[in-house]
Amino acid sequence: MEGLPPLEQFLARLDALDKKMSEPDFYNDQRSASALSREHQQLAKLKESYLEFEKVLSQIDENKKIIEENADPEFVELAKEDLASLEAKKEPLKTEILKMMIPPDPTDSRNTVVEIRAGTGGDEASLFAADLYRMYCRYADSRGWKVENLSSSESPAGGFKEICFLLSGDDVYRFMKYESGTHRVQRVPVTEASGRIHTSAATVAVLPEAEEVDIKIDPSEIEISIARASGPGGQGVNTTDSAVQILHKPTGMIVKCADERSQLKNKTKALKVLRSRLLEMKQREEHDKYAQNRREQIGSGDRSERIRTYNFPQSRLTDHRIGLTLHSLPQIMDGDIDALIKALEDADYAARIADLTKHQSA
Repeated sequence: MEGLPPLEQFLARLDALDKKMSEPDFYNDQRSASALSREHQQLAKLKESYLEFEKVLSQIDENKKIIEENADPEFVELAKEDLASLEAKKEPLKTEILKMMIPPDPTDSRNTVVEIRAGTGGDEASLFAADLYRMYCRYADSRGWKVENLSSSESPAGGFKEICFLLSGDDVYRFMKYESGTHRVQRVPVTEASGRIHTSAATVAVLPEAEEVDIKIDPSEIEISIARASGPGGQGVNTTDSAVQILHKPTGMIVKCADERSQLKNKTKALKVLRSRLLEMKQREEHDKYAQNRREQIGSGDRSERIRTYNFPQSRLTDHRIGLTLHSLPQIMDGDIDALIKALEDADYAARIADLTKHQSA
């Protein structure tokens, strides 16, 4: 129907969920029940929109017949006005339906671990890493999310060599997943007396928070080291053997956490980061099996990919993946990135819709 995939498979899934949700023990597993309830809600809305689209198409045909066959000019004029209104409604409704037919990312509703690391550019890169951290904290605040620092390493210049934090709230990963990659900044450093513009970079990794049911860590595959915390954090931290380092032997991953005074809390946080990194690696491997063009997709999560340039002298931000340029850099750095995220999400949907319709016509 007008380039839309058939509804039958979605109706079959909706019927299956109806039966599942009527079972007495459905809510015994709250996590599963919540996910299935969201899916049911989306499929019910899809059915409603699909039926509305069919009605719009039927009304369009009726109005065209009236225009072709009716001799009353006034009646024909009314039919033309109604037809124009229906035609304007048709394409947005079709796009909405196609979006709902795209399989949801099960991690979209997850809390999210964000890692920011200073890249090329020395002290200026670490200061930029701190600016990105502040930007995301302001954005999180605007969405009502909670920010919990997991680990950090400050630079002598006052920025961060690296910082890792957890964002908790509604649909965090859905909005943050497009931020993975290399962020490049062009500006005059505060230490630059001649006023020359420098280019430096920071990398961002965005990982959906993993739960124990997602990733099982074998205690025999990790090596935990305890050391005395160092650096900023207060006298109490510096005199306590609370810093935790975890080595994951099979992958060689190393996670460090020293932000808490409690060794147990640092260990818990470090395991949370490790689990999320392993989940991201697992997901990437699965994606690579079935999508060789993954690196070309928005939100691929590849930190080596330069995704964005922040040009301070011209107050300009450019996202290279979608060719978007915004001239509101001060507001963006203050956490106002809704327009940017929306543009990336729309481009992602457009690519997925094109893929969906291509497979349907094949």
